[in-house]
Amino acid sequence: LCHMPLLRNPDKSKLSKRKNPTSINYYRDIGVLPEALLNYLGRMGWSMPDEREVFTLQDMMDNFDIQRVSLGGPIFDVEKLNWLNGQWIKGLTPSQLLDRLLTWKSDRNTLEDIAAAIQPRINLLSEAVNWAGFYFNHMPQITAEMFESKKLTQEQVRQSLQFAIWRLEGQFTWNNDTVSQTLMDLANQMGIKLRDFMPAFFIAIAGSTSSTPVMQSMVTLGPDLTFARLRHALEIVGGPSKKEVKNWEKLNESLKLPKNDATSEV
Repeated sequence: LCHMPLLRNPDKSKLSKRKNPTSINYYRDIGVLPEALLNYLGRMGWSMPDEREVFTLQDMMDNFDIQRVSLGGPIFDVEKLNWLNGQWIKGLTPSQLLDRLLTWKSDRNTLEDIAAAIQPRINLLSEAVNWAGFYFNHMPQITAEMFESKKLTQEQVRQSLQFAIWRLEGQFTWNNDTVSQTLMDLANQMGIKLRDFMPAFFIAIAGSTSSTPVMQSMVTLGPDLTFARLRHALEIVGGPSKKEVKNWEKLNESLKLPKNDATSEV
């Protein structure tokens, strides 16, 4: 029995979901081929004798040698994974690629949820592409300017995103009731009207305030993609410093308390 070296983030810290998504489902959902992910993980702390980068599971089995396992913690480089996935995609025939594309988003329940969300908003089938595109994108193209609000300060926007992440992480059940209630409770406890609170989440999830209902969109996307997009948005507007994290954690917990208790806590 042996342990492979721990994977690290680009900043040399231990790989964690706060820096890079760590769920295999996340990489499946954004379109990484199983063979490519297996190939990439096989490269983490080990290499083929001929140093080639693209190889199969059988290649790994045929050539594995414990002496070739590195003791240093390898860097989990998402850009490298994307490149390697591209090599696997390029190795497919057009027919095979079509099969993979159809299989990738073939879950009928999810597609029906998306269809139900866009149905009231389209007059032509071709308009479905614009309304449903963000469900299939890896990450929406967003800027800090998009989060500027006439009603909220920058700190309120930053805190709302971070508090939402913490609270949604604590949900064991992921459905429209739990997600909606979590966000509505947070807005109420922060003293922010829901119509002023939600635009940041529309932008974080869909890349636009003109979108299908965002709470239901989060449910359809699932927790892995939702958290990835919320963390990306928080990074864009400015994630909390270490000092802010400690203060915000206390504030987030105090907001959950009844007003009398919260006052004494603060």
